Amino acid sequence: MTIAVLIVAAGKGTRAGGGLAKQWRPLAGKTVIDHTIDAFLAQGLKTICVVRDPDCEVAAEVLGSYPDLILADGGLDRAGSVRNGLIALQKHGINRVLIHDAARPCVSASVIQAVIEALDHGPAAAPGLPVTDALWIGQDGAVIGTQDRSALFAAQTPQAFHFDAILAAHLAAQGDAADDVEVARQAELSVQITPGDSNNIKITRPEDFTRAETILRTSMTTLPDIRLGNGYDVHRFGPGDHVTLCGVRVPHDRSLQGHSDADVGMHAVTDALYGAMAEGDIGRHFPPSDPQWKGADSAIFLRHAVELARSKGFQIGNIDCTLVCEYPKVGPHAEAMRDAMAAIMTLDRDRISIKATTSERLGFTGRGEGIAALATATLVRA
Repeated sequence: MTIAVLIVAAGKGTRAGGGLAKQWRPLAGKTVIDHTIDAFLAQGLKTICVVRDPDCEVAAEVLGSYPDLILADGGLDRAGSVRNGLIALQKHGINRVLIHDAARPCVSASVIQAVIEALDHGPAAAPGLPVTDALWIGQDGAVIGTQDRSALFAAQTPQAFHFDAILAAHLAAQGDAADDVEVARQAELSVQITPGDSNNIKITRPEDFTRAETILRTSMTTLPDIRLGNGYDVHRFGPGDHVTLCGVRVPHDRSLQGHSDADVGMHAVTDALYGAMAEGDIGRHFPPSDPQWKGADSAIFLRHAVELARSKGFQIGNIDCTLVCEYPKVGPHAEAMRDAMAAIMTLDRDRISIKATTSERLGFTGRGEGIAALATATLVRA
């Protein structure tokens, strides 16, 4: 699964004052769009397309410091700009896309992750804040009525979509739209509302710069909760014709023995995640005395640890797993193992390391009696 971010930055931003478009103006030691781009890079989202005015010299200077950006030209309106960005991403094998306003530099990790996770259950998702203020209908400076607010939400970005669905919706849409949710609804796509954040403000007026700077500087001085966990597991060899390592079936003249499928690598990673949360080990959550786990797919255990971490507000920073054995040779299968683990954990494969070493023919692994695995996991909660 490849997730891209499309940042809309082609507007003039005149209401914010200052002459220069708001997305290129300084804010808390960077430009506005620097903060926006960095928020997504911090979540491991590296495929980023920025739609900008190709004639803006400041835009070229700022974006030039990000060599891997995909650039697209702005359109006649916002919908046209998004359409151009989607077309620019079309050849990059994108499955899902997050569309975000450059002028929302305070977007949080929790808002980003919520829309990503919602795409597992539907074609579109967007953050929204329930409207809490009373709403008036005015005319000539006077209140002439009120509006029921019970089902109203203030829309935010990033708005997330299955890529092919939103591309088709934009190609079929006529005229401009307030946002991409409007385009999606015209195409009859269901859009799930995820939790918004009152700090995820859109810079629109001059005074918004002061508020955004306060939010950003506060977040810079708030240390994240970073947890490290270790995992270690061992399984002996027995009769069989393959071993399962990190979700991949590897041909071998023997198999690993265990209560479940004996995936020693996946067990070590799972225990590393539990350890980072101070949640014990696999045996605590899936007791070997319980017959229902006999021969179970170890992906069940790993998914549970991942879901538990996310339910506690943690993001997985990275996973590093080392398999210790003389045989079978892991190297030819390491990339497939990364892919398998990334799919199970719904994590970018760039955050997963699978490697192997021998014990120089020393000890039980050196004698070919079994395989050991060591793993480290990093969890981060902002």
